[in-house]
Amino acid sequence: MAEDLDELLDEVESKFCSPDPLRVAMVQQPKGCGGSHSSDRTRTEAKENLRLTDTFQKPDDLDSLINEIFEEPNFDKKPFKLKSKSPGNTSVRASIQGLSKSCSPVYLGGSTAPCGLGTNTSQRTCDHLRCIACDFSVVSYDDYMWDKSCDYLFFRNNMPEFRKLQSKLIKKNGARAYACQCSWRTVEDLTDLQTDAQLRWVCGKH
Repeated sequence: MAEDLDELLDEVESKFCSPDPLRVAMVQQPKGCGGSHSSDRTRTEAKENLRLTDTFQKPDDLDSLINEIFEEPNFDKKPFKLKSKSPGNTSVRASIQGLSKSCSPVYLGGSTAPCGLGTNTSQRTCDHLRCIACDFSVVSYDDYMWDKSCDYLFFRNNMPEFRKLQSKLIKKNGARAYACQCSWRTVEDLTDLQTDAQLRWVCGKH
């Protein structure tokens, strides 16, 4: 009587309710065949079928899997930088170098002599002198002359501060006092620097 009731309930569930893969797998097996081992195997297969059914019933997962398969990898998209080689910098540098000129010959002179780029036709006193012995720029003071007591240590310790140097400067109109850290001169007339072999002064370019 109980077995007949179970069969009737199974028949009602199979017709009016959603099929349970586990129960369907068990109903399809003939009763009394295979023993307990067959029943366990049937339950295992039914559970596996149920798991596979649940996996493929998720449309989102299936769509994402398809998209990953057909998605094109972006291996060719590599960032690159353009290196522009502009000849403008070279031309500007060349033009700047072309503007730098040296005095030839180099002149010294008194306060009345004009300063600037000296040439054979334009006798100007150089105001960009530099000493290659002490590597100091040469300073000059118009209408001054150096005192005769000046020595090497005085310029060594006081160059190039005018406040300290003026203690040895004497006023004299028309004269010009030149000095670096190792040499000094008082000049009144236009003089070619090459005539004084002891001075290591050169034009620092204009």
